[in-house]
Amino acid sequence: MSDASGFTRRAVLGSGLGGAAFMAAPHLQARTGDPQALGYRGFSDRGTQAFLGIRYARAARFAPPRREGLPKQATRAIEFGPLCPQRNPMTPRMSEDCLFLNIWTPDARPSARRPVMVYFHGGAYNWGSVTDPLTQGPHLAAQADAVVVTVNHRLNLFGYGWLQPLGERFRHSGNAGQLDLICALEWVRDHIAAFGGDPGRVMVFGQSGGGAKIATLMAMPEADGLFHSAATMSGQQVTAQGPANGWQRTLVLLERLGLPEGKGAADALLALPFERLVDALDATDPILGGSLYFGPVLDMVHLHRHPFWPDAAPQSLAIPMILGNTLDETRAFIRADGPVVRDLDWSNLAERLGPQIRIDLPTPWVVEQYRRRFPDWSVEQVFYAATTAGRSWPGQVIEADARAHAGAEGTWVYQLDRPSPIDPARGAAHTDDLPYVFGTLDAEGSYAGTGRRAREISDAMIGAFAGLAHEGRPGLDAWQPYRLPERQTLVIGEDRIRMVDDPRRWERELWGRAPYIQPGS
Repeated sequence: MSDASGFTRRAVLGSGLGGAAFMAAPHLQARTGDPQALGYRGFSDRGTQAFLGIRYARAARFAPPRREGLPKQATRAIEFGPLCPQRNPMTPRMSEDCLFLNIWTPDARPSARRPVMVYFHGGAYNWGSVTDPLTQGPHLAAQADAVVVTVNHRLNLFGYGWLQPLGERFRHSGNAGQLDLICALEWVRDHIAAFGGDPGRVMVFGQSGGGAKIATLMAMPEADGLFHSAATMSGQQVTAQGPANGWQRTLVLLERLGLPEGKGAADALLALPFERLVDALDATDPILGGSLYFGPVLDMVHLHRHPFWPDAAPQSLAIPMILGNTLDETRAFIRADGPVVRDLDWSNLAERLGPQIRIDLPTPWVVEQYRRRFPDWSVEQVFYAATTAGRSWPGQVIEADARAHAGAEGTWVYQLDRPSPIDPARGAAHTDDLPYVFGTLDAEGSYAGTGRRAREISDAMIGAFAGLAHEGRPGLDAWQPYRLPERQTLVIGEDRIRMVDDPRRWERELWGRAPYIQPGS
């Protein structure tokens, strides 16, 4: 174990990474004298040039995307494009015509040649938005001295529904959303120089489902060479969805819609208004329970192997990568005041653990092990630690170990331990690293606070991510690469940032006694 609380940024990143965290309001304000690039008229968003709602492709329902040409006349780029149709959207504007991206740049001149940071949003492949105030890019672009791009794409049934058994016209359906991301990266490769970006230095990063999308791209031949570094934040994809499970989900959807199998169902799926299809997504998932899940499919058309099983995909090994997680992941989506945790006590803990974990161990035994190891913990502490370690964390361990075992170019792992100062009961939960990386500490939905410590952590994380984008290794000198058997991990706490070898070894070994089953696969 080594203390790295005195981290420094490398000089190559310059003063652009130095100053205080940005505290601007999250709303957008256009100004006169809008900057232009490739015929797009943008605006100044909190001091950074922005171009929003740029179309990168069009796509017919369930078909692969078709790259869109550049506009032939001046085009306003001052508002986000619509979201893919989904349940409970963040904003009401939805359309199947949703293939748009957004750009923030410190300098839109082609000679600027800054690295490019492309963000894919979370939402488990089924929902999500790039309009989230937490993940808007003006502060990150300015402080990281990089061009920031965020991408809309098709989700749920529209992006990942497995319909190939219904006929050849659905050949690409199981991975259409991934093909959208590939198409967006091709657009970046061909056009980002006009916005001041360097197409030879493209970093992809994503949180939760966005990280899982990146892991999947790292096993897709069509994505090979489109990005040069990667960072995933609480988002892993060890295995993809199997076609048999995908087809079970499709059959449930057809039943919910009142459609028989066969040509009639195929025609109806292509003709029904999207609102009908979205309404049917509330059907119960036959594999996971809850509402229907759709994710990338091992279709042998675009995805020929699992991303990290039985090993790391060979095409990914030359890509330097950051892998991150938070200490209390499940506190974000298993509410302390909800039915799972309400009235929780030692008598019912084992029973309630079972449906929440993805590693099949006897839950009474698991509870006994935690109580013996941590006798002072409350029942709620044991519940959240066990669900995080048995559900949300194992995929990252598998991916980091697989990369280390294969001798990948470079892997760096972090763990956010700092609890929220706004809601201490939340701990360090899923999504809580987002405002630190984007510099959106005061945005709606941030639990980071805006005090000195929050700004210090944000500066450090932006510096680390920017370093990966600029030069292929984190911009924190003391961050050691992850290797076996040490498993060096950057632990980001309330008091200091430090390197720790294998910080949760006991939990890793406990849950490593049985195989991890990727949710949805």
